[in-house]
Amino acid sequence: MNEKEFQSMLYLLDDSDERVVEHIENQITLMGMDALPLLEKYWSDEPNVIVQERMVLLIKKINQQSLLQSLRIWEATETQDLLEGVLIIDQIANPNLDRKLIENQIDKIKLAAWLELNYDLTSFEKVKILNQIFFDVHGFSGDTESYHSSKNSFISSVLERKKGNPISLSVLYIIVAQRLNIPIYGVNLPQHFILGYVNEFDWMPLLKFNDASSLLDGSGSEIMFYINPFNKGIIFNKDNIIQFLQKLKIEPNGEYFKACSNKDILLRILRNLETSYATENNTSKLELVSQLVTILVRNKEV
Repeated sequence: MNEKEFQSMLYLLDDSDERVVEHIENQITLMGMDALPLLEKYWSDEPNVIVQERMVLLIKKINQQSLLQSLRIWEATETQDLLEGVLIIDQIANPNLDRKLIENQIDKIKLAAWLELNYDLTSFEKVKILNQIFFDVHGFSGDTESYHSSKNSFISSVLERKKGNPISLSVLYIIVAQRLNIPIYGVNLPQHFILGYVNEFDWMPLLKFNDASSLLDGSGSEIMFYINPFNKGIIFNKDNIIQFLQKLKIEPNGEYFKACSNKDILLRILRNLETSYATENNTSKLELVSQLVTILVRNKEV
């Protein structure tokens, strides 16, 4: 379809016959992302308010369909790259996300840590350096004032504001650490997401970084200690987790002490967003997030 034909279709969005309008909308939707540049090009100059509103809805629908498809593809991949996954989630808030900017911001944090690291250091010393770079030099901290805000679930917002919730800060910490070959993984603790430092002696080169699914057979999965990025990277042990669970009156479960998969991390971010959008009365975003949750839950046990 050439541009002139596309313009002709746009004129029909104000047709008196609803069946014609529905057909045109379906045709444009089927074009997928190829339709967006043209919709965005003609939207601002469109004099007909009805046509303009329908163009906006089409842009929104196409972006959402693309987002859902991106997560389906991510879920089907073997690696399930963590950064790629959270960048997909970020598109809920910003479909035109600048991925290169985010990569550059993360690389800047990584470089600052790399310049300070010596790989003869102990695991505790490495975490101490990461904490210094992450919290002191770059100024990241837990958002205690607007803890449940949806913006705390998006890595682009966390990088910009230097604030986040436990899981978003943990995700950023994981990505930086693993790019430095430091085996730090997420731990899906109830009501508070934390990190675990995996025993390095069993680690390299037998296991791969990026996804804790490689730990599921138990080899190399012993966690030496835990880290809480929401509290400036404070280090603690298994006994502290047990005490935490006792305060919550939650029975200790073996999964609460192990590294979790990247799919578990994305699912928890989405669950947080469901709560945030429900509180913010954002029904359209809530519906979209629920669809994303369904994609991950559907094959979670496979």
